[in-house]
Amino acid sequence: MSSAAVDQVDYDIVVLGAGSGGYACALRAAQLGLRVALVEKDKIGGTCLHVGCIPTKALLHAAEVADTVRDAASVGVRATHDGIDLAQVLRYQDEVVGRLYKGLTGLVAGRGVDVVTGAGRLAGPGQVEVEGRTLRGRHVVLATGSAPRLLPGIPIGGRIVTSTEALRLTTVPERVVVLGGGVIGVEFASVWRSFGAHVTVVEALDRLLPPEDPAVSAAVQRAFRRRRIEVRTGVRVAGAVDDGSQVTVTFEDGGVVSADLLLVAVGRVPVTDGLGYAEAGVTLDRGYVTVDEQLRTGVPGVYAVGDIVPGLQLAHRGFAHGIFVAEHITGRNPAPVVDALIPRVTYSDPEVASVGLTESQARERYGEVKTVEYSLAGNGRSQILHTQGFVKVVSVPDGPVVGIHMVGARMGEQVGEAQLICAWEALPGEVAALVHAHPTQNEALGEAHLALAGAPLHAHA
Repeated sequence: MSSAAVDQVDYDIVVLGAGSGGYACALRAAQLGLRVALVEKDKIGGTCLHVGCIPTKALLHAAEVADTVRDAASVGVRATHDGIDLAQVLRYQDEVVGRLYKGLTGLVAGRGVDVVTGAGRLAGPGQVEVEGRTLRGRHVVLATGSAPRLLPGIPIGGRIVTSTEALRLTTVPERVVVLGGGVIGVEFASVWRSFGAHVTVVEALDRLLPPEDPAVSAAVQRAFRRRRIEVRTGVRVAGAVDDGSQVTVTFEDGGVVSADLLLVAVGRVPVTDGLGYAEAGVTLDRGYVTVDEQLRTGVPGVYAVGDIVPGLQLAHRGFAHGIFVAEHITGRNPAPVVDALIPRVTYSDPEVASVGLTESQARERYGEVKTVEYSLAGNGRSQILHTQGFVKVVSVPDGPVVGIHMVGARMGEQVGEAQLICAWEALPGEVAALVHAHPTQNEALGEAHLALAGAPLHAHA
């Protein structure tokens, strides 16, 4: 950008996209004294707040309540489960989203961020066009997020939906096929089973939740079968036909299954097409924006954050990216965001929570490793909650913990300590020396590290 152009800038930063990464960048930059424009064609908060994390987890909580009521007699409580009022569930979901949206818009306004409503595109270094208006900034941050991945030959519409449409269903389908055994597919399968549907999950790879440690995947698959969720792995779909009354799904091996609904949940793709990125000189790889460790593109002054950057597609990764870029621009020299140290949670029943390397990844990197699995059968709080699962810890021999993998009800709430252990390269003995409150599920982390340190308490030596 020429010096004349720099003198004409309207903002220090123009952020294109107001999802997790975009609004986090805008808030932190404004906090650091920069003048910021935040461009969004829809609502601040993006996928996570409106059609992703928050509404999905509201559904999952409703599902947990349904299961609790259904099983109340097992703990001596008389209760009746009369079915699911999905319209009321959606009202509850919308109330949660509405409160968070109101708080977020107030926060953005309070920080003095200029929100520009409209479809924006990168017009060149330091320039974003928004429906005929050009915003000029010393820096531009691309934060346009992701969208559900579609499959050739399986058109979305009617009884074939993505996660976006699935969040707005007004009745619970009797039979559902979930195409994709990743996080999104597993979570929706869990919800619909709790709501009373017959669910079949189809995954092309050999196990559910393929990025997770195989022991965790196996535990979830066993739990799903106990819940009468049918799981088909190693199966590829050939096509699907919606005849108006049902969906018929055919598989490459010749198998056929019919259902009232088909959810296509085979991942998400970056939203970068048609936004002027390539024309402005930004390098794309299969739609993802190529960046360096500081999240800079090859165009001076242009950064990219969140789901359009290759790696984990998680809202909290977007938050971290946005904060990093704001601090990098203001010369604060922040530490780069490392994907391996970002916690991951699948909010199904049972929950999965992990951080760091799986056992196989650790062996590839370090050669020899030490592992231990502490069963929740020995954890008092988990027994009270009627949950099964384990905490698996992976460490380098005579070295630090490099991965923690947990499965069981509410284990996502334990991933914060797990992240600290891995990020601070704690030794098993150092964690074992910490006192964990009893009876808590958090205690299971301490027990696992006691066992790895060679001093198991509530576990067999």
